[in-house]
Amino acid sequence: MSTKTSELLAVAAPRTVAVVRGISDEQLGLPTPCPDYTVRDLLGHLFDVVVNFQALARRETVDWSGKTDHLTEGWRDRFAAEAARLIEAWSDPAALDGVSPGMGLPQETVGSMALIDLTVHGWDLARATGQELTVDPAVVSAGHEFMDRMGDTGQKMGAFGPPVPTEAAPTSMGALLGRAGRNPAWTR
Repeated sequence: MSTKTSELLAVAAPRTVAVVRGISDEQLGLPTPCPDYTVRDLLGHLFDVVVNFQALARRETVDWSGKTDHLTEGWRDRFAAEAARLIEAWSDPAALDGVSPGMGLPQETVGSMALIDLTVHGWDLARATGQELTVDPAVVSAGHEFMDRMGDTGQKMGAFGPPVPTEAAPTSMGALLGRAGRNPAWTR
């Protein structure tokens, strides 16, 4: 089985996994385009994203306050395994039905949140560590659709920074990054 959400995650996740695999231990203290996060901090958050959004697909309660150190031996392989489980969790059509009991949002919107987090934070990590992240046009389009519906709410809740003006084409990844509070031209 699959859903549109799981299909988009299946396109996006391997690209972010490749970035994560390309991060050296020496790069963990570097700054990222996500203010207040070093590479290590952002990797920890992204681990929480891929694990917690699996639970959200099953309508389980999640705890975002945990401070688990995910970067212990084998963390790159564990991240890849958790990303695969994320895709699997959202491949069940029932995962998209109804409203999330923990978030009060349509389940389809929650699945889109997982996709945007995986994509934008994948870009953050790539940029911080001198890697490239090529994002599939279908994922970029889904990201813009999500921002059309939830961008203002996400900004008010602190999930996104203030929009960053950009000269990128309106439907591009650069424009999506700007909408999510990122400067697409960010460098270390």
